[in-house]
Amino acid sequence: MSSDAPLGSPAPRKRSVFELLADVPTLVTDLVQREIELIKTEVVEKLKSIGIGAGFIVAALVVVLGMLGVLLTAAILALSLVMPGWLAALLVAAVLLILAVVLGLIGYRILMRGVPPVPTEAIDSIQRDLRAIKGIGKRGAS
Repeated sequence: MSSDAPLGSPAPRKRSVFELLADVPTLVTDLVQREIELIKTEVVEKLKSIGIGAGFIVAALVVVLGMLGVLLTAAILALSLVMPGWLAALLVAAVLLILAVVLGLIGYRILMRGVPPVPTEAIDSIQRDLRAIKGIGKRGAS
């Protein structure tokens, strides 16, 4: 005998159609709650990515403000006609500008990866659930 139940236990009771139909609202409620949790999780992850990208852009703006200070120093040194001083200040400003561009591009790239914060995985899951409810499963697509 190849039964799934242990030898001393009774066989599982078959449930009637009415009992199964009575479970449908509970199952649908559970499904909706899980889908809502999936949406929340996905949106939080995408918003976190947007926050990191915004942080890089703020860092780039801080560097640009520093560069403006260096450019002012370069202008002062140029007016004093000390060639090596203002040339060094311009070199520092160029390095800061390159750094600001790199930070800005990294931040922009991170922002564009997370925008718009649409929960695509949750939407796909809901669409699969709707297809399953309508009976358009993989069996019919072969």
